Amino acid sequence: MSFSPHRRTHIFILAGIMLLAFILRIYRLDTYGLWFDEKATLLVSQGIVMEGSNQKDVFDKAAVGYFTPQEFWKPKTFADFIEANIKSDIGNSPAYYGLIWLWIKLFGLSDFSLRFFSVIFSLLTIPLLYQFVTRHFRMPPQQASRLALISCFLAAIEPFFVAQSHIARNYTMTFFLTLLATHIFLIILEKETSGKRDSPVRLYVFYSFLVAVSLLSHYLTLTVFLAHGLYALLYVRKLGIWTRLAFSAIIAVGFVSLWFIYGGGKYTFFSLNHQAKLYLSIALTNPVNNGFGLILPATVPNVFWRSLPVFSDLVLFTNGLATTVVGYRNAALALGIGLIATALLIRYRQQQQPPVWVKIAFPVLFAAGLPLYSINQVQHLVFSAAIPFFYLMVTALLEDVERRNRPLLVFLVILALVPTLFLLLMAFRSGHTYGITQRYSGFSFPYVFILTALLLIKIGSLPSWFRNPLFAILALQTISLITLLGRIYNDVEPKYSMAPLTRKPNPFRESAMKIQELYAEGDTVLYPSLRRHEYTEIDKIGRNFSVIDAQMANIYLPKDATYYQRIDPGEPNKIVLVKGRTGQKITIFDLEGMKYRY
Repeated sequence: MSFSPHRRTHIFILAGIMLLAFILRIYRLDTYGLWFDEKATLLVSQGIVMEGSNQKDVFDKAAVGYFTPQEFWKPKTFADFIEANIKSDIGNSPAYYGLIWLWIKLFGLSDFSLRFFSVIFSLLTIPLLYQFVTRHFRMPPQQASRLALISCFLAAIEPFFVAQSHIARNYTMTFFLTLLATHIFLIILEKETSGKRDSPVRLYVFYSFLVAVSLLSHYLTLTVFLAHGLYALLYVRKLGIWTRLAFSAIIAVGFVSLWFIYGGGKYTFFSLNHQAKLYLSIALTNPVNNGFGLILPATVPNVFWRSLPVFSDLVLFTNGLATTVVGYRNAALALGIGLIATALLIRYRQQQQPPVWVKIAFPVLFAAGLPLYSINQVQHLVFSAAIPFFYLMVTALLEDVERRNRPLLVFLVILALVPTLFLLLMAFRSGHTYGITQRYSGFSFPYVFILTALLLIKIGSLPSWFRNPLFAILALQTISLITLLGRIYNDVEPKYSMAPLTRKPNPFRESAMKIQELYAEGDTVLYPSLRRHEYTEIDKIGRNFSVIDAQMANIYLPKDATYYQRIDPGEPNKIVLVKGRTGQKITIFDLEGMKYRY
C-alpha cells in the first residue's frame, strides 16, 4: 500500500502523538497504591466480595480461629463473580470486570498491570478519534487530517484522560466504546442515505453489540445513546432507518436486561435508591464533614456552582478556571475585558488593515488587567480570553465548515452537552449534588476535542495582531495544564486523584512481600480491623468488623501458602507477625488510620 507524501507525514505525526500520549500515561503509573474503587476492581474481578460475604468460611472464624491464603484463594464460581459485583459495585460494570479478569490471568495482578489496562483503552481512543474525524468530516483530505491531528493532540495531553489512565476502573474503556459506537452509528446513517439498496446489517449488529457492552461497562453510557436518538430525531427521516435503529437498540437493551433480571443488575435500582436517600440525608444534615466529600441539596444555585467546573474542565482553554477565578470584582473585570476584546474581534477581524490603535489595544487590553487582579493573575488573564475563544469557536462552526457538515457539528454539540445535562437532571430528581462529577460525563471529551481543534484552526487564520496575543494566552494556559499534570502525578490534585488523602505506594503488596520474607512455621499473621456498619440488606454480612485489610494483603500472597492468619479485633491499624517460638511481635505495616485505606 502506497501513501501520498502528506499522508505519510500525517501518519508520522500521529505516531508521535501516540508516543507522547503513551509517555504521559505510563509515567508514575504504579507509584501510588490502589484507592478504594480500584480495590473493588481487583477483588470483584477475582470473584471476591469486598468484606467477604462469599468467604464466610474464611473470615467468620477469623477473630477466634485461623485462615490461610490457600483457603482465601479457594476457587470461585460464576455465582461468586455475580455476588461480588452485586455487593461491591451495585451490579455495575460486569463487562469491564470480565475483561479485567482475563487481563489479570494473562499479565498478573500488579498495580502496573491493573492500570495498564486503562492505559490501553485511553491510547486506542486517539487513533479512533483520528479515524472518526477523517471519515465523517466532508472536507479536503489535508484539512480533515489537520483537524484530526489537532484533536488527537488535545486527547493526548488532556489531564482528565491522563488521570483516568492511572485508575484501574472502567472509564477509559467506556470512553473508547462510546466513541466507537458513535463512529459506527454515523457510518450506518452514511450507508443508509447513500442510495444503495442493501442495508448494512453487519453494522447494525455491531452497533447493537457496542450499545450492550457499553451499558454493561457503565450504565451512564446511556447518555451517549440518548444523544444518538436525539440526533436521529432531528435528521433521520426514513422510517426504515428508524425501524432498524430501534430494533438494534431493543436487542441491546434486551440483552442488558438479562443482567438486570438474572445477574447482579437486579439489585442496582435498590442500591441506587438507597444511595439517593443516604446522600440526600447527608446533604440536608451534614454536607461538608461526612466522609463522602461536599454534598449539597440540589437547589438551582448549588447545581449551577457544582456543574460549572464540570463544564469548564471539558475545554482545555477553560480548564480549572471555575475554581481559580476568585472574587466577584476580579471576575467582573475579566469578563469586561473579554467583552471589549470580543467587540474588537467582531468589528475588525476581517479587515486587512484595521486602525493602528486596534493592533496595539488588543494585546494591551488583556495585559492591563494583570495588575488589577487581586489573586491568580494568570488564571484571570486566561478567563478574560474565554469569551473571545467561545466567540471564535462559534464563528468557526458557522463560517469555516461547509454547510454539508452542519448536521455533524450539531451532533458534536449534542454529544458534548447531553451527558452533563443528564447529571444535572438526575441531581434535581434525587435532591442532591453528589453525582455531578467529571468521570460520569467524560464520554463528552472526544467531541469537545474536535470543537476545540476547530477553534485553534480559526485562531491560526486570524491576522497576527489578533492571533499572536490569543496564542500567547493559550501558551500560559498550557503552562497551567503542565502544572496540573504535575499535581496529578504527585497525587495532590483532588479533582482528578479522587483519593481524599495523599496516597503512598501499595502497603498491601509491601506487607505481603515482608510476610513471605519473615514468616516461619508456627508464626501467626494478625490483621487489623476497623468497625463496620451494615446499611442495607446488600451490606448485611453479620460481622461488625472489617476484613478488607486482610483481603488486600492476601491478594498478593501465594495462592498455595499455608500461613496462619487471623483478625485482631483489638488492633485498628497494624499488620503484625507474631513469632511462634518467642512470641515476639513484628510490625509488618502500620496503616495509620485511614491514611492508606482509601
